[in-house]
Amino acid sequence: MEASVILPILKKKLAFLSGGKDRRSGLILTIPLCLEQTNMDELSVTLDYLLSIPSEKCKARGFTVIVDGRKSQWNVVKTVVLMLQNVVPAEVSLVCVVKPDEFWDKKVTHFCFWKEKDRLGFEVILVSANKLTRYIEPCQLTEDFGGSLTYDHMDWLNKRLVFEKFTKESTSLLDELALINNGSDKGNQQEKERSVDLNFLPSVDPETVLQTGHELLSELQQRRFNGSDGGVSWSPMDDELLAQPQVMKLLDSLREQYTRYQEVCRQRSKRTQLEEIQQKVMQVVNWLEGPGSEQLRAQWGIGDSIRASQALQQKHEEIESQHSEWFAVYVELNQQIAALLNAGDEEDLVELKSLQQQLSDVCYRQASQLEFRQNLLQAALEFHGVAQDLSQQLDGLLGMLCVDVAPADGASIQQTLKLLEEKLKSVDVGLQGLREKGQGLLDQISNQASWAYGKDVTIENKENVDHIQGVMEDMQLRKQRCEDMVDVRRLKMLQMVQLFKCEEDAAQAVEWLSELLDALLKTHIRLGDDAQETKVLLEKHRKFVDVAQSTYDYGRQLLQATVVLCQSLRCTSRSSGDTLPRLNRVWKQFTIASEERVHRLEMAIAFHSNAEKILQDCPEEPEAINDEEQFDEIEAVGKSLLDRLTVPVVYPDGTEQYFGSPSDMASTAEHIRDRMKLVSLKRQQLRHPEMMTTES
Repeated sequence: MEASVILPILKKKLAFLSGGKDRRSGLILTIPLCLEQTNMDELSVTLDYLLSIPSEKCKARGFTVIVDGRKSQWNVVKTVVLMLQNVVPAEVSLVCVVKPDEFWDKKVTHFCFWKEKDRLGFEVILVSANKLTRYIEPCQLTEDFGGSLTYDHMDWLNKRLVFEKFTKESTSLLDELALINNGSDKGNQQEKERSVDLNFLPSVDPETVLQTGHELLSELQQRRFNGSDGGVSWSPMDDELLAQPQVMKLLDSLREQYTRYQEVCRQRSKRTQLEEIQQKVMQVVNWLEGPGSEQLRAQWGIGDSIRASQALQQKHEEIESQHSEWFAVYVELNQQIAALLNAGDEEDLVELKSLQQQLSDVCYRQASQLEFRQNLLQAALEFHGVAQDLSQQLDGLLGMLCVDVAPADGASIQQTLKLLEEKLKSVDVGLQGLREKGQGLLDQISNQASWAYGKDVTIENKENVDHIQGVMEDMQLRKQRCEDMVDVRRLKMLQMVQLFKCEEDAAQAVEWLSELLDALLKTHIRLGDDAQETKVLLEKHRKFVDVAQSTYDYGRQLLQATVVLCQSLRCTSRSSGDTLPRLNRVWKQFTIASEERVHRLEMAIAFHSNAEKILQDCPEEPEAINDEEQFDEIEAVGKSLLDRLTVPVVYPDGTEQYFGSPSDMASTAEHIRDRMKLVSLKRQQLRHPEMMTTES
């Protein structure tokens, strides 16, 4: 019977063991009766429970029962005493009925308990409270009977509940732990698994039960449940009641079984952890070799454009993301396996290392395949990027070549030609880069062995190789076509440059010829002071005319070249309607002015030569000097020359132009007149010799 079952009855304090002892060391059982009617059934239950507490040795010494009837009626007392005969007849040695003072004297004659001793089995005495000390020491009596023994019924009840709870839980726990521990030691694996399934976890927490037991033992060791320390609280369980030894024995058994249980749990936990690791390893391996490898097998293409390669990269990133989750599990499992290897038993080392090696091989192989695929897609993306850039460059170059050239001058043609050459060079660099990227991609594809995805990838690789080679060949053909068109355009543009150069040089020739004409009219005005100087001037003039003739011929050749170039370029030359007429007009003007200059110099030579002959004293030729006709001729030439100096040069278009300034002409005319005066004076001297004699 447990106190918790009859707790409401025990709280009524119908009977109690105070812990006191009689002179025979028998326990004192106190039954305090009250004014209210006592429930005999509840009292019987209380007595049964209290009498179950002491040991058999303690029971053998007998009980002294104190029936406190001071607050009860006689018939109740009598009923209680008679009930003791049925409840504890063998254990009761003495019953002390505490009577009220002078209350039951008349009724004692009706029923004498001492006469019924043989029938009852124990001695019954009626005694007042102050005379109990005749039978029991005061120190063994509670304060209710004038003793010094302290008893707190609720404190005892609480301690009793704790003790019984600990005893019950510890006993049940010991049985469970023993079942678990013994089940783990069985050799039969089926029984072992059955015991693990049914009894792996105890019904109560061993740590909690042990803590409760230690606290209870601490209370027992400090108070010993006998009130000897003078404290307020008290419990009837002392060493004789086996409270402390029983708790210590239970604690020792619990510690032993719990230690074994912890070892069993550790072994089972290790085995469970090993099985979980093995299960997770197989999950990782099965997924990587199953769905993971299937995902990679399905992804073999490289795409035919940047967008397609980017889509494949995005798909590959999704595959990598899924693999990353399993790789994270691999890292965690690898750490767990490493920890078990460091602290594991030798019997598990081989299995753990095998799992670790298997997991590492599969994960590293799959990671290598992912990295290879990523590098391949990146190389394909770069290849398509270079191909797209090169295609755009070729399109731009082709567009530039398809536009007809209509430059304004040679400089713009040169700039356009330079830009064309730069674009062609850029295309060459782009094509070279495409070849390098393509060759690198082909090398990567050639290194893709059949084991990479667990199947033969020859067909898929051939498609990728054909695509790469096709792109490079197409770009090479496009580049070759553009080069051919560039060669044609370059020749055309060089001809246009030459055309513009010829036109510019022809225009320059016109300018030069105009400058020569201007110089002829403005600076070539002197006729010389004598015949020799005039001859020198004439010779210089002829050389000057030769320079002008060369300039004119050069301009004509340039204009003829422009006609040929225009015919080759199938365009209309601007020089045919502009530069050529200008050149012919200037040359005609130069020719007229030059001829006029020659006539004047020739007349000046004739004038100076004849004048010098007459003016020189030549006695050997007197008849020549005396020839009047010579004087007339000189005078006529001089006058003609003076007249010619005043006449302007008249061009075919009717315009007129004078040589030099009027002052220059006046100076030249004055010199001629002076020479004519000398000739006239010479003529007079020859006519009148006496004039020469007189003068001399």
